Amino acid sequence: MWIQALDLLLDKLKADNLDFSKVAAISGSGQQHGSVFWKKGAENGLKSLHSGSSLCEQLKDCFSVADSPIWMDASTTKQCKELEAALGGAMHLAEITGSRAYERFTGNQIAKIFEKSPSSYNNTEACAENLETKLGPLVKSTEILGKISKYYVEKYGFSPDCEVIAFTGDNPASLAGMRLQEGDICVSLGTSDTLFLWLTQPKPALEGHIFINPVNSDSYMALLCFKNGSLTREKIRDEFAGASWETFTKSLKSVPSGNNGNIGIYFDVMEIQPLLSGRFRINKEDQDVPKFNTAEEEVRAVIEGQFMSRRVHAENLGFNILPKSRVLATGGASQNKSILKVLANILNAPVYIQDVSNSASLGAAYQAMRGSLGHTCFNEILNKTSRMVRAAEPDDSTVELYTKLCARYKQLEERVSQS
Repeated sequence: MWIQALDLLLDKLKADNLDFSKVAAISGSGQQHGSVFWKKGAENGLKSLHSGSSLCEQLKDCFSVADSPIWMDASTTKQCKELEAALGGAMHLAEITGSRAYERFTGNQIAKIFEKSPSSYNNTEACAENLETKLGPLVKSTEILGKISKYYVEKYGFSPDCEVIAFTGDNPASLAGMRLQEGDICVSLGTSDTLFLWLTQPKPALEGHIFINPVNSDSYMALLCFKNGSLTREKIRDEFAGASWETFTKSLKSVPSGNNGNIGIYFDVMEIQPLLSGRFRINKEDQDVPKFNTAEEEVRAVIEGQFMSRRVHAENLGFNILPKSRVLATGGASQNKSILKVLANILNAPVYIQDVSNSASLGAAYQAMRGSLGHTCFNEILNKTSRMVRAAEPDDSTVELYTKLCARYKQLEERVSQS
């Protein structure tokens, strides 16, 4: 499937009459945790490609594992526990790698194949003994690896001088595509909510993930995922705003910042941070209540509760709002200015929106440009491209309010997690 997708992509570009000879550099964004297991000897097949046939036709028998594990695979709990135990616990593993053991991560998938399919493991090019040697050395994310293969020159018309820049995963590529800078936070408001953070002094934890920053190798990026995103917001809209976004927005604006001291924690599906499900409503006296006094307070509670959660867990990983910080909002809810206003106030930073689709692919293209032209020239070119739109400003009057509320939210989340 992966190989056929590459064939399809290049064939579509060819059908669109793209002049491949003008492509100066290529990088890429791979699906993180989508692992490919090459057979022994597959490298020879790559060296002998002929332009008269597709990649799929020539490489279909070059894999030792027919079905690639992907991010949805959760079958390696045993291997995760063994890895954490071998390295002194989940926290120590996070301190040295940036994450605790997760079932979808490739290392645990390799371990499972080693245990359950030894013949496939032994027939794999790059995951037997001497793994480090076979995988090659670590390189910076803008490293020029060499020139493009003769196969692509002959089949599609690429210039033989086209450079290949190191590829990265889709999440680091998205950070590059969103053009984050130091102190920025990207909030993707989708079916699930995702945060991308630019960090200089990360604090590894049992939640989230920390990577080398693809844009600046002296910095770091953190990734936090929350399952309860837009689907939860939509449920509250349907239950308390007559399934109308217009009514939902009016309700949100009708209640003052801080929601009269009420805090709502809405985990309609099992959340990741923390591992918990259920709805929890707490009034201003920190008492659990079955419901709030008004539908408007329910609406305000879901938005404030979600965004306070995002801030609390970002700060747990070492993120701090700086005077120059920006919030870059994407996803469906980023079109609602009233929701963005709450986001700006809780994070105490201006919110920007930009029309970015396929940010991971765009980020890979930026990385190719950065690697080929150099960092300084890249920034000069990027500054000439379309700018982001400032969509919401934080109010000075709510800074202290939300600082105290976020501290309270953190305590309440810990309380309900232990109940």
